[in-house]
Amino acid sequence: MTSKYEQVELAKLAEQAERYTDMMAAMKKVAESNSELTIEERNLFSVAYKNVIGTYRVPWRTISAIELKGQNSEHKQQMVKKYRKKIENEMKDVCQELLTLLDKHLIQKSTTEESKIFYLKMKGDYYRYLAEITMGDERQKMAEGSQHAYDDAFDLAKNQLPVTHPIRLGLVLNFSVFYYEILNKPDVALRLAKQTFDDALTELDSIDEHSYRDSQLILQLLRDNITLWTSDEPEIDNTNQPDEDQIFFRSLTSTNNQFKLCHMTVEAIQHIEKPQMLVFHVLIRRIIQGYFDIQN
Repeated sequence: MTSKYEQVELAKLAEQAERYTDMMAAMKKVAESNSELTIEERNLFSVAYKNVIGTYRVPWRTISAIELKGQNSEHKQQMVKKYRKKIENEMKDVCQELLTLLDKHLIQKSTTEESKIFYLKMKGDYYRYLAEITMGDERQKMAEGSQHAYDDAFDLAKNQLPVTHPIRLGLVLNFSVFYYEILNKPDVALRLAKQTFDDALTELDSIDEHSYRDSQLILQLLRDNITLWTSDEPEIDNTNQPDEDQIFFRSLTSTNNQFKLCHMTVEAIQHIEKPQMLVFHVLIRRIIQGYFDIQN
């Protein structure tokens, strides 16, 4: 029987080779072991399933859009529908596998509040993915599962993690998207995102230097959603709001000079000596507050 260590190393190799199905299979075995996952193993587990599920979510949206257009012949329309259902069934299998691992192994073995929040957030995420592709009573059931998991994670996070912690910020980001997309409650989504964003800005000076980059990236996505949800546009596409899976840097060729400055200052943080860090925090706080200028 292959050891846990060998499975972890295999998962790392599979990640480097971008063979995420192999990575997922290896980390499934690690999750089923008798020991609690380390932070590294926990992150490998998350990355594996996130990449695999991504190969279904994006194609599903593409095929669903083609189906909704209804511009094909009846025969081709049936082909499109059949293919969509094939993607759905495969995606459901992955989500259910992940949810089973969380309930039977990972959440029960967690000995720290941070890991419990991490896994409960994952549980909310994967129920949300299922709610995206289901209808009627089944969708309602998936939405309830997501709501309960997010609620449990958020209750713990409010008491156990600082508002600037990447896991708490990522939780709020995805939870607010859940309210917007799945429950169709834009007012609740906006209130949750904006309150967390404002609170995080007031605590910017206290962010751990090791998590500064991750926190700043998620703050950007929160701000993107706040801007989108407060837009004067009469119609907003609520099928693809930025969530934690869509963290990315905009191009440095952007015409938004404030953003470019913010991007470069975060990149430069590693070169600043600790005695200068307090001054730097004050500077970057002003930059970010300028970029993330929210209407009260």
